[in-house]
Amino acid sequence: MDELYNRAKEFGLVSASPYDRLKGKFKKGAYENIEYLTEEQMQLILNTHPVPGTQMETVRDLFVLQMYTGLSYSDMQAFDIRQYKEETVRDGISEKKTKRFVYRGERVKTGVPFVGVLLPPVVDVLERHGWQVPKMPNQKYNCLLKTFGAVIGIDGLHSHLARHTFATYMLSKGAKVQNVMRMLGHKKIDQTMRYAKVIAKDVQDDFEMVGGDFEQ
Repeated sequence: MDELYNRAKEFGLVSASPYDRLKGKFKKGAYENIEYLTEEQMQLILNTHPVPGTQMETVRDLFVLQMYTGLSYSDMQAFDIRQYKEETVRDGISEKKTKRFVYRGERVKTGVPFVGVLLPPVVDVLERHGWQVPKMPNQKYNCLLKTFGAVIGIDGLHSHLARHTFATYMLSKGAKVQNVMRMLGHKKIDQTMRYAKVIAKDVQDDFEMVGGDFEQ
């Protein structure tokens, strides 16, 4: 990993070692072998800042955008900030008012209705790119994602993994399955339920891990 990092730095792919090259692993659910990133890995990607203006910066930013919107590759590449309406929303816990960019429309490929809200990490990416999503061919994007992942210690990154991560992340934070269904633009709730089953399985596994301490 040290050699890979040094080569990446030499060619301007990264400027600093993220988390001292922390190695992460995918969490694999028992249902349909869904892979997604842990919150620790998500934070690692957020804290990784490749050299500005390089392809690695673009790839990192595209993945962050997908990871916090749940957009597919085609929907991401068709992104248009003019389709989003700035709305004032109220935090359900602190009652603090804040502004969010909200989109209510249809998915590019399927025409299925979905709702999107731009969270702060996404707004940060868009602001740095002039509120436009950088264009990159899907094959090239996925190829460079593997390189980016290898540099930071997360093997096998690919575009659709970001969508899986978004779904499991939102559900783990307490979002309702029906709402996540709309966020992802799924036709049937069964498509979304598979993520809920993965979350439930991981929670059960954690209980079993702790329960084993009382049986020794």
